Order: sequence, then C-alpha cells, then structure tokens
Amino acid sequence: MIAVEVVTVTDQLRDGYDVVVVGGGAAGLSGALMLARARRSVVVIDAGAPRNAPAAGVHGLLARDGIGPVELLERGRAEVRGYGAQVVPGEVDAVAREDNGFAVALADGRTVRARRMLAATGLTDELPDIPGLRARWGRDVVHCPYCHGWEVRDRAIGVLANGPLAVHQALLFRQWSADVTLFSHTMAPPAGEEAEQMAARGISVVDGEVAALEIVEDRLVGVRRGDGTVVSREVLAISSRMAARTGFLAALGLRPAEHPGGMGEHIPSDATGRTEVPGVWVAGNVTDLAAQVGTAAAAGAAAAAQINADLVAEDTRQAVAAHRDPLTRVRSASGEQVTGGRRHGR
Repeated sequence: MIAVEVVTVTDQLRDGYDVVVVGGGAAGLSGALMLARARRSVVVIDAGAPRNAPAAGVHGLLARDGIGPVELLERGRAEVRGYGAQVVPGEVDAVAREDNGFAVALADGRTVRARRMLAATGLTDELPDIPGLRARWGRDVVHCPYCHGWEVRDRAIGVLANGPLAVHQALLFRQWSADVTLFSHTMAPPAGEEAEQMAARGISVVDGEVAALEIVEDRLVGVRRGDGTVVSREVLAISSRMAARTGFLAALGLRPAEHPGGMGEHIPSDATGRTEVPGVWVAGNVTDLAAQVGTAAAAGAAAAAQINADLVAEDTRQAVAAHRDPLTRVRSASGEQVTGGRRHGR
C-alpha cells in the first residue's frame, strides 16, 4: 500500500509570510489563490463579515450565477487552502512598518509578519436612517440593478432620492420594470431636463420625506410618507454612501479619499492596485466602490500578480548581491541567514 501524506492547515500562525491578505472576500481570496499558486507563503486574515451576506445569491458571475455568498466563499477558502495558503479568522487592529515588511496586529493579540500586504477589506454601506430599512437591506431594499434587477423585474419599484445619482438610478431600474416611482425624500424633486426624462420614461415622482417602510408578513408592501400616506411598493432602491474599511492603514499614512463619483470614500491606487505606500496593494470594493464580485475577484488576481513580480524583483536583487559576495554565498549555502533578510517562498 502506498502511504498518502495528509496535509492539514491550521490557524497556527507562522513566523513570517511573503504576503498577508487582509480580507477574505472575493478580492482577497482570489489574490491569495494566485499568490499560493505562485508558491508564495500566504495568510488571509478573514473577519467573516462580507458585504453581500444579506443577499440570497451572487449574480452576474459567469458559471456561478445565483450561488449563495456563503457557499462562494466556502469554495474559495477551500481552493486557497488546497494550495497551501492559510485562511485565518480574525480582525486586524493595527499595522506597523518593519525593516523587511509589515507587522499586522490582530484584535486577539496575535501578530502576523509579512513582506507585502494586500488589503481587500471591502466597504461599509451607510444607509439612510429610515425605520425598517436596514432590516430589509439586500432583500427588498436594494442598490444595484445589475445585482438585483432581474430578481425584481416587473415589480413595483421605488427609488429613494438620497444622493446626486437618484435620477440616474431611477432611469436604470426602469429597464427592469415599467412601474417605477421616485421618492424625492429630503432632496428637491427633479426639474428641467431631468423632469422631462422622468416623464418621458413614465417614472412618477412623489415629493416629500419618507418616514418609514411598511412591512407585512416579512415583505415590503409600501413606503410611508411624512404625512402618513402610504405608497404601495414591493421594492425600494437606494444609493448607499460607501466607506472603505481601512482604518488600520492610517498608521502607514494611507487614508481614504473622496471618490470622484461622489459615492463615498475609497483608497486610491493605480490600475494594478498599488498604493502610494510601498509594499501595500488594494483590491475590490476598498478601492473600486462599484466593483461587483467578478470585478473584485479579477482585481485581486491582478494585484497578486503584481505583488509576486515585486517579490521576484526583490528576491533577484538579494540573489545578485549574494552572488557577488563569496562570504554571503557560503553563509547561504550553509543555511545561515542571507544579508537583506530571511529567505521566503519555496
């Protein structure tokens, strides 16, 4: 009989890694998968609070359309672990720069050290303070027509005007339903060209502040206005203000900036996810507020490729230095630490 070695991955942290990935959503897991396949030592710190957890399914994801958010992440974690990377539950409390990378302090007192960091912590949706709204989020209170439009097609849809993109959002949802109503809420009702667009598309406008949602048998049935009248609706679309979950990066001098589209705050980066702080990359909603699951996963993979290339360049510089220094080569061959830092990878 041939003996088969069984490799188990635990939550026991190693002394150091090539890369620490903060965030266990689509972007973070995709990045970790790419890095693990590149034979890098990787640990994912997963707080276990994905933004899309309230949703019934992930949509627009090729070959996985409709898969539950929990199942998608379970599959992703299994794939990442299958290549030898670790996925560890935990929350990051602080990050500090070290000579050879970063020290990442977790809330439970543990510390992770790594040469590079990929932050993929996603964002927080800041919702209007309307009674009943938060509890319906991701169910019959939605925000993205491309995520939820098919599921709410041909239903009575309300759009809450709580930001500059309200008219645009109403026009988008009109693609999925002929029964769309815009609630001006705390904003002025559309005027001029916007009013003409709404009328031309058959979108009604209800002026006045929204006071609450009407729920019957765990279903949204209407929107209650400040004067007490109820407008029958089955779905309410809103534009949340989005804020990147990146407070732990402030100590590195990396702070969120207002998004050019007025949607909230994000961490700016170049097209590869590289930030202005050397050694730190970002991917997913933390930098691209509008990214869907597929987009976030692709960004995580792209950032991982750049991180690996950066590490290859560093490894090569150290190898060249060792090659030029006979004493260093002897120490390296004997297993002693090489000048420039501890060896990583495999």
